Amino acid sequence: MELKKIKAKDTTMAYIDSGEGKPIVLLHGFCGSSSYWEFVIPTLSADYRVIALDLPGHGQSDPLQGSSTIENLADQVKNLLDALNLPEVTMFGHSLGGYITLAFAEKYGGQLNGYSLIHSTAFPDSEEAKKARSANIEKVNKSGIYSLIDGLVPKLFSPENQDENYVGIAMEIGYTTSAEGAIDALNAMKDRPDRNQVLESSTLPILLVAGEQDQIIPAEKTFSVSRANIKQSIIKDSGHMSMFENPMELVSEIQKFLAD
Repeated sequence: MELKKIKAKDTTMAYIDSGEGKPIVLLHGFCGSSSYWEFVIPTLSADYRVIALDLPGHGQSDPLQGSSTIENLADQVKNLLDALNLPEVTMFGHSLGGYITLAFAEKYGGQLNGYSLIHSTAFPDSEEAKKARSANIEKVNKSGIYSLIDGLVPKLFSPENQDENYVGIAMEIGYTTSAEGAIDALNAMKDRPDRNQVLESSTLPILLVAGEQDQIIPAEKTFSVSRANIKQSIIKDSGHMSMFENPMELVSEIQKFLAD
């Protein structure tokens, strides 16, 4: 899939633009890239225009100028959508991408037809998680991005899938993250607020997706709000990375959500 680049305000962003039809936007997780979605884009792009971007400092996108917050990252996603002349989209955010999706929904809800959190949560970091973010920042500063990825990525997959080839693919994707991008994202995640009120107040269609064996964000943290407009889905045989571990079931849930 061809990776394109565009200047969105002050930051050059890399993205995949595949298919035709109603636009859907895919936001990857921490130390990922648009390549996280390589197993789902071909099927989805048969019926929709799929925009999968590299978040700032990840893949081939430049880091943001100045400090990063989840809100700033959401602003940059809007800058990209505006540069592509996309006034209305449906957004799917994986993990970090889900935090950004919620911030986008809070600030720019009028630009969304609906949205989804995939292996993500509206809760903020616990104190323990904040300490882990700080430790990882220190690790990147001291030892570089490879040491972070080597310790992080295997934990994203269910224990049953540790020996699958796609674990290595995810690690190679992780190595493309810039040290600056990783540190910016760690600080942004550490400082993000509770956004359960966004789920509670939204009238948009929402899809919450959890992995049956997710060791990073368990289902109860994803399914934090139950309302008539919110659909909940558990992906079987999957940890935190269903786009690799069970892509066809994830695609099926996305397709059903989009068709409703």
